[in-house]
Amino acid sequence: MASRSAFLLFFFILSLAAERSLASSVFSSRLIHRFSDEGRASIKPPEPFPEKRSFEYYRFLASIDSRRQRMNLGAKSQSLVPSEGSKTISTGNDFGWLHYTWIDIGTPSVSFLVALDSGSDLLWIPCNCLQCAPLSSTYYTSLATKDLNEYNPSASSTSKGFLCSHKLCESAPSCESPREQCPYTVDYASNNTSSSGLLVEDVLHLAYSANASSSVKARLVVGCGKKQSGDFLDGSAPDGVMGLGPGDISVPSFLSKAGLMRNSFSMCFDEEDSGRIYFGDMGPSTQQSTRFLPYHNEFVAYIVGVEACCIGNSCLKQTNFTTLIDSGQSFTFLPQVVYREVALEIDSHINATAKKVEDGPWEYCYETSVEPKVPAIKLKFSSNNTFVIHKPLFVLQRNQFCLPIRASEQGIGYGVIGQNYMRGYRIVFDRESMKLGWSPSKCQEDKIAPPQEASPGSTSSPNPLPTEEQQSRSHAVSPAIAGKTPSKTSSSTSLPPCCFSSMRLFNSLLVLLLLLRGVASYM
Repeated sequence: MASRSAFLLFFFILSLAAERSLASSVFSSRLIHRFSDEGRASIKPPEPFPEKRSFEYYRFLASIDSRRQRMNLGAKSQSLVPSEGSKTISTGNDFGWLHYTWIDIGTPSVSFLVALDSGSDLLWIPCNCLQCAPLSSTYYTSLATKDLNEYNPSASSTSKGFLCSHKLCESAPSCESPREQCPYTVDYASNNTSSSGLLVEDVLHLAYSANASSSVKARLVVGCGKKQSGDFLDGSAPDGVMGLGPGDISVPSFLSKAGLMRNSFSMCFDEEDSGRIYFGDMGPSTQQSTRFLPYHNEFVAYIVGVEACCIGNSCLKQTNFTTLIDSGQSFTFLPQVVYREVALEIDSHINATAKKVEDGPWEYCYETSVEPKVPAIKLKFSSNNTFVIHKPLFVLQRNQFCLPIRASEQGIGYGVIGQNYMRGYRIVFDRESMKLGWSPSKCQEDKIAPPQEASPGSTSSPNPLPTEEQQSRSHAVSPAIAGKTPSKTSSSTSLPPCCFSSMRLFNSLLVLLLLLRGVASYM
């Protein structure tokens, strides 16, 4: 027993000594300044080397810091544009008064002229058509001799089927097997307008705005649109729609989750029916902004709350409302009470003959040889931010002017700001800060693009698609199957082809009706 105690005491003393030895041990490494003799040997400093603490010395330090920052930020410090350029076009009634841009998809790449729609999420293009709009240039006066294209997944080496087992396949419950290709159907607000087909995975070709020769291949989900209906067959979007909404399946969502850009994009529409689109653009520091409104802590659409409508310097009472910001809507809708107040106030300022256009969509039209002088419409938001519509009237034809606003249908208490009232602004959909930004702009490329650094020559998204973990970071819901639309089926209330509306609303109109009650809590 004594020997055992002695052994334990010896073991304890030995352990204590070892612990003290370890505690007193220090693992060290020499630090070398980048401009020391040893540090200078590992870099290529300027010749002659700047004297320490001189102006040139600190400037050289700053230049290296900037280079390191560019390396850390990578693509996220830059904005992306479609491979054919940032320019957008509008051809008036020929294509339904919407804005479009050319994009390239697949390998080898095929070009498509897609409508830009911030009110829906899915990018779809005509594909293996069973019922599609005509694609020949002879049907569209603005296309000259350039025909539109039809997508064939089997002809693209980078295309692959998108299975029902994927998280983004909302049609999965209707699939017989998780290994089936995911079907989709998107219903739009225009009367009986829809697109349906199968989802596929392929590459979208892009470029960095600061380097037109750069190449970025982003993998994303594309709707192989086999069957279209409604206004699509009349030519509103014959070559497809690019959904820019907040849903997981939209183009901005894929690009940001792949690390190719900041989670934001901008569109700019000028008065000459052209414009720009930039992915990753956060907008200038001088822009005004207002917060997007959530529903049940999810951002299902670009919704903002207007506190008051003003005509000139006169602010109208009880004109607060909730509205969608929807570039896929040709023109603008206001809740009925707000619409009546705004329209009557505008009408009181017009000294011209009222003449309603037969079968026209607008109630207030005027015939005059000179464009009437009308005060601006001002939408007031929180923090004294104001969105000013400088030209409220629309030139329908020579000597005929209309107020291009309609009342929302009975019982629908929200509005829709369409692309006609976005003109003259750089509209920023900042999905990182969840806010809408705007600043006056002529949409010139050298002015709208944010300052950029040098970009790599070629980039691809690292994963076939963003991982399940990346997908779960989104604030929005996936829109592979759209919800109800605000239009009734009555032909008397449906929009004419020139007023194609492609916004996707929620599973129930109750969503926005409830939002009206909750606007104050978010302002």
